[in-house]
Amino acid sequence: SEVFAFEVLSRCEDAILLKTETEITYSDISGKKTDLLVTIGGIKWGVSVTRAVGFPRDDPYTVERAGELLEQKLSGVIASTANVTQEDAWERQILHVIAYGTEPLESLEAAFGLLDEDIRSNTLVWVTVSDGDDEFLY
Repeated sequence: SEVFAFEVLSRCEDAILLKTETEITYSDISGKKTDLLVTIGGIKWGVSVTRAVGFPRDDPYTVERAGELLEQKLSGVIASTANVTQEDAWERQILHVIAYGTEPLESLEAAFGLLDEDIRSNTLVWVTVSDGDDEFLY
């Protein structure tokens, strides 16, 4: 999923990969981490990646479930931003969500609107809907 997320950012935003999760330096090596460090337009961005999909795949993806995912991942983004060393510090983060169809997308949009402003923080949420032959992503 991280490779897919980078490919989308590279093709759509001319992102350049600087470091992957294991190369980024942190104050607390056991603390929260971010998947990728990229530059877009000369600005450093941290990129965290997740998937929005039911289990089994065709189970309904509810607003409640989307809200739980967003709260968990956005909390992690805040924690990893506080944990990254100055050397690798980014200006903002992207939470890239790969959604299994339009139902998860609609639930994510509704759930995002219900989140507290503090949890949204300084994070751009980017949702890519996968359609077609995409089982390998999940």
